[in-house]
Amino acid sequence: MSELSGFVDIRVEPMDAILCVTLDRKEARNAYSVEMIESLMRALDWAESEDAIRCVVLTGAGQAFSAGGDLKQMREHGGMFEGDAVRLRSQYLRGIHQVPRRLLRFDKPIIAALNGAAIGAGLDLACMCDVRIASSAAKCGSTFVKLGLIPGDGGAYVLGRTVGFPRALEMILSGRIIEAQEALQIGLVHEVVDPERLMNRCFERAEALCALPPLALRLAKAACYQSWDLTAEQALVLAASYQGIAQNTADHDEGVDAMLEKRAPRFQGR
Repeated sequence: MSELSGFVDIRVEPMDAILCVTLDRKEARNAYSVEMIESLMRALDWAESEDAIRCVVLTGAGQAFSAGGDLKQMREHGGMFEGDAVRLRSQYLRGIHQVPRRLLRFDKPIIAALNGAAIGAGLDLACMCDVRIASSAAKCGSTFVKLGLIPGDGGAYVLGRTVGFPRALEMILSGRIIEAQEALQIGLVHEVVDPERLMNRCFERAEALCALPPLALRLAKAACYQSWDLTAEQALVLAASYQGIAQNTADHDEGVDAMLEKRAPRFQGR
């Protein structure tokens, strides 16, 4: 693997086939900074380019997953919140919008470990991941309207695709914060565990994904995300193309052999 260094406001730790990324601005409840966004983009680029990495686990340091926007910078109209409407539009497009653009085309599985509050853009970040596992102490909310804002980082897009349009609309319009169990009931998270079990459970889920054929996993994820906005006919053509690739891999042959021979498969990523 190539060297990992120089990250700001995040911690990056390879763990065999898993890359653990921790948002690390505890003093700001892991709210975004310009440096955090740049570091997160570099970490994801690295993870995607390294064949040895098959899954990413994303979490937050301290008591929060992410508070989203930095309220102190908002109050001062500084940093990424500086400027008139035209300048702010440009800053969003070139700044925080890098996050949804990158995550929505990231082709390896990402598990969000919601260790605490996922609020505003922090909730949206969790929705950009593929699997969400929450601590029972976690809370979630699309609270933009309470600050006189809209979900400006892509939340209006990803939240509806996570919980369905009616629930997403209610959450966005009310700005209410929900507990972990309600998040589970509405499908916002896939699982809720005790706080002390969170990271172990996320690594268990990640290891299970890492044991699967990596190319098939990446193609399956791409097919799901890309098919969302296609017609049925377009989605079928895409499926035929990806299946043609998958069916010509050694891992496909190994999977068939293992199933017929009633043994555990030995996938090698080719």
